[in-house]
Amino acid sequence: MNENATTAEADELITSHMPLVGHIVRETMGRVPSHVSRDDLTSAGLTALVLAARAFDAERGVPFDRYAATRIRGALLDELRSVDWASRSVRRRARDLAETRGQLASVLGRTPTTAEVAQAAGMTPEEVVANDDDVSRAQVLSLQGSTTTPIEELVPTRAPSPEELVEHAERLTYLREAIEELPERLRIVVQDYFFAERPMADIAEELGVTDSRISQMRAEALALLRDALNHALEPSLVKSTGKAGGVAQRRRESYFAAVAARHADGARRVVTPLDAVS
Repeated sequence: MNENATTAEADELITSHMPLVGHIVRETMGRVPSHVSRDDLTSAGLTALVLAARAFDAERGVPFDRYAATRIRGALLDELRSVDWASRSVRRRARDLAETRGQLASVLGRTPTTAEVAQAAGMTPEEVVANDDDVSRAQVLSLQGSTTTPIEELVPTRAPSPEELVEHAERLTYLREAIEELPERLRIVVQDYFFAERPMADIAEELGVTDSRISQMRAEALALLRDALNHALEPSLVKSTGKAGGVAQRRRESYFAAVAARHADGARRVVTPLDAVS
């Protein structure tokens, strides 16, 4: 095969597989904080695609899309390692805001509004909401894995083991069931914001509340989901909230029981033919 033909084939591979870069970048953007640059990831992915096309050897028997996907994910991983995630500043600001909310709640005897928190913290309401968004998306990540998920797991470059697949499937099953058992308005917020990717303002208008209330509902829902998963899979991580035996605690326990019942009901419906015979 001459050099021109090789170059022509590489160009064709690059052109036809550019959508693969877009797919992997979109998948990655859903797993990292919002301040990570999509353009930087796309540039790194396209560069990896070009290098993969030039180095590809069809005689090795590996399909190009699989080979390229591995190279692209590796390039995104390298790019993420080099990015200033600003996680320290985001987490530090989140801790400051949590302290401010706690102090205001003690003084006011109620949950402070976003505007009140912003004023006390010397920030704009938009900055408070933006910080809450970053932390909330990080919490969604933790629901699917760990609160200390290493960067390598955000852009996986190896096939998961059978045990990992089973564990991941079980966690996702519990997550779906926990979402279904959320109070209706909290469930709407989670489904519309995280899965339908609707703007917060649209959800607020539909439910007849303010944007800041949607932010509070989202945080409340995420806390319930996290605790429901931990209650089912890692009970030692569940922390008591509110007064022991109080209304809030009883509601949480009722919610955990409902999730467990839904899971048990689903497990009973999954019966193999052999189980049915026996």
